[in-house]
Amino acid sequence: MVTVTDEMIETYQRDGVVLVKGLWADWVEMLRAGIARNMANPTQQMATLKPGEPGYFFDDYCNWQKVPEFAAVIRQSQAAEVAARLMRSDRVQLFHDHVLVKEPGTTKPTPWHTDGPYYFVEGRQTVSFWSPLDSVKEVSLRCVAGSHLWPKDVLPTRWMSETNFYPGEDDYMPVPDPEAEGMRIVEWEMEPGDAVAFNFRTLHGARGNLAATRRRAFSLRLVGDDARYVERPGPTSPPFPGHGMVAGQRLREDWFPQIWPQVA
Repeated sequence: MVTVTDEMIETYQRDGVVLVKGLWADWVEMLRAGIARNMANPTQQMATLKPGEPGYFFDDYCNWQKVPEFAAVIRQSQAAEVAARLMRSDRVQLFHDHVLVKEPGTTKPTPWHTDGPYYFVEGRQTVSFWSPLDSVKEVSLRCVAGSHLWPKDVLPTRWMSETNFYPGEDDYMPVPDPEAEGMRIVEWEMEPGDAVAFNFRTLHGARGNLAATRRRAFSLRLVGDDARYVERPGPTSPPFPGHGMVAGQRLREDWFPQIWPQVA
């Protein structure tokens, strides 16, 4: 059982990120099996490396409905309850799942970014769990504490072409260089099943995989009471075509089910 302490909640609210030890410690083998199933039959696999860049980076999302292992973990683990406490939310809806696998020798880091501007949902009560399924002795995920409270979102970009994700830049702040600018970066060595919980607006990035073993990670994105659909100036990622929602609505529950409290 995972205990969410008052200190963890306060840290999450203040920093926009906290470590949850052992969130999926009992589900590691199931998640590994789910990732193997996902990699054999991707849904929306994204290109993440340019031609000639070393290694292999598998990146796919929105598979919980066809990968039974993911569905079981989402509905039967403590993740939704933990998310509700960290977000201080009475209810939790599933947004989407995400699988990231960096094979040995994939030296390219994941650039600094925030997830929120890519999504069509806004709100203070959001959480993304990032969980390695292999030991992370060389720290991987890195987050900038407090960045979820910045007055502007960070400019979303396309990592392959290095162009803006949406037209225009005035509504966003430039992507910062956290190390050069002396920002407080938090990161942890982790064991399989540990999870970093971070807000959709938290600036984060990940190191390349210089280890001799692959680095598998499962990520789960959840939203709470105040999350609402928002219009963006272009297609979002994930896109969810044909959703039919209008600005200000809660996410439709037939597509984004409530998972806490559990409903029949």
